[in-house]
Parts: sequence; structure tokens; C-alpha cells
Amino acid sequence: MRSQLIVLILAISFLVGCSPKKTSNESQSPDVREEVENDQGDETLSIAMDFMDAMGKGDMERMISLMHDDMVWHNEGDASMPWIGPWKGKQAILEEFMPLFGKNFKTTKWNTEDAFASGDTAAFFGRMVGLLTSSNQETKEFTFALRVKVKDGKIILWNWFEDSYEVSNKYHGV
Repeated sequence: MRSQLIVLILAISFLVGCSPKKTSNESQSPDVREEVENDQGDETLSIAMDFMDAMGKGDMERMISLMHDDMVWHNEGDASMPWIGPWKGKQAILEEFMPLFGKNFKTTKWNTEDAFASGDTAAFFGRMVGLLTSSNQETKEFTFALRVKVKDGKIILWNWFEDSYEVSNKYHGV
């Protein structure tokens, strides 16, 4: 019996020693861990909203200060529209994506209906209308979703989803 107990204790010690290492958040109680994640989520949401506010005001200096050097701006949709696809790096976003997008699409209505964050990720949902300058046609109101990730206090991912069928039709004059 004693030898079985020793084997059991050794087996448990071995398993505990081999278990995955806990991160600093995992070693905390669930209540403390939730509070840390909520604090990070609040900061993430604040950074993302600050970026949107700067964009709406045309405050490029503030936008640039909130962009991570390795930021990815990814618009989903019809690849025949020149602003669709991933744009990688702050420089490419500023020098390639933004001029293309600004030349082709003007937001005429924007309404964020829901926004929330958890940890380093924020999500926004709403409705908008846009004018496609190539065809001079305005979209019907459509829904959008946005996923934002923050790293080191800066936007690292701006992942945009919209009714690309409506936008594409108006871009192509349909």
C-alpha cells in the first residue's frame, strides 16, 4: 500500500511539473483575471474609437500616432475594387491604400450601433452609406462590421467587412 501511495505521489508530481506554464493572467483568480481583461478591453475600445474619431475629423497626425508600424488594414470584398485586400504596414496604408480609398469612396452616412471589446480585440457594427466617385452613384444604406486589434497601445489590425455586393455594383455603375 505504501509503495502504491509513493508511486501515486510521484505520478502526480510528474504531471504537475509537466503541465503547461500559466501566464500571469492564468495564475490569478478568475475575478482578477476578468478584471485585467476588462481593463485591457476598455483600453482597446478607447484606442479604436479614438482612431475612428481622428479619421472622421481628418486628423492624420492623430491617426498616424495610433497606427502600429506593422498595422494591417484588410477590407473584404470584390477584388476588382482597388482598395480591397490586405494592406500591410503603416507606410503602405498611408501611401497606397488611403489615397486609393479616398479617391474612390466618400462616406456620406455613418452610424455605429454596437461596439464592445475583450482583451486586445474590439468589434463595431453599424450602418453606412457611401458615394462611389468613379460612377457618381450612392449606395443604399448597408451594414458593416469592423474587427480591430491593438498591440502596444496602437492599432495592429483594422479588418473591415461590409455589403461589398452593394458597394461593388455602385463602383461599377450597376
